[in-house]
Amino acid sequence: MKNKDIYETLYLKIAFEDDHDAFKELFFEFYPSLCVFAGRYISSSDACEDIVQEVFFNIWKNRKTLNIHSSFRNFLITSVRNSCTDYLRKQSSHNKYLENLTTFYSTEIPDQVYTIKELEEMLQAALEKLPENIQLAFNMSRTEKMTYNEIAAEMNLSVKTIESYMSQALKLLREELKDYLPIALLFTYFI
Repeated sequence: MKNKDIYETLYLKIAFEDDHDAFKELFFEFYPSLCVFAGRYISSSDACEDIVQEVFFNIWKNRKTLNIHSSFRNFLITSVRNSCTDYLRKQSSHNKYLENLTTFYSTEIPDQVYTIKELEEMLQAALEKLPENIQLAFNMSRTEKMTYNEIAAEMNLSVKTIESYMSQALKLLREELKDYLPIALLFTYFI
């Protein structure tokens, strides 16, 4: 119990008196064991050391505003555990990003680059494979900038039917134009 009182007293000296020596004493007392504790969560000893140092840095930086409800020891343990969790979460996100990036660059990229004219011809050829009523609805939406409600009124059909037409058109375009669909659809807004 005596050690607990010493740590609380040292922390109070840090918080109220900006006592560097008290901070050093707490740091050297807890640093090695907190690094071992962090090692239960993280295999990299460098990362463990960085996390513990960051926890102590934040304690010093926020010493005037920290509100510790439990013992100083428990506060340290909780802070290190939370920092390890944050580190692992960031690592997981980073690893997922790298996996996605690797997948993106490992997929086959077409060897051809098409001109706007060629894309227009490909789009038109794909649209010609659709039934006439679906072509008409698609053209009203993309080139005439009509809403589904306006198209439904013009064609004397329900909005759900127009939605189905658009879905069928986009499905075919996705199959026919694969890698170039976003560009082709963007192009339809400017012609």
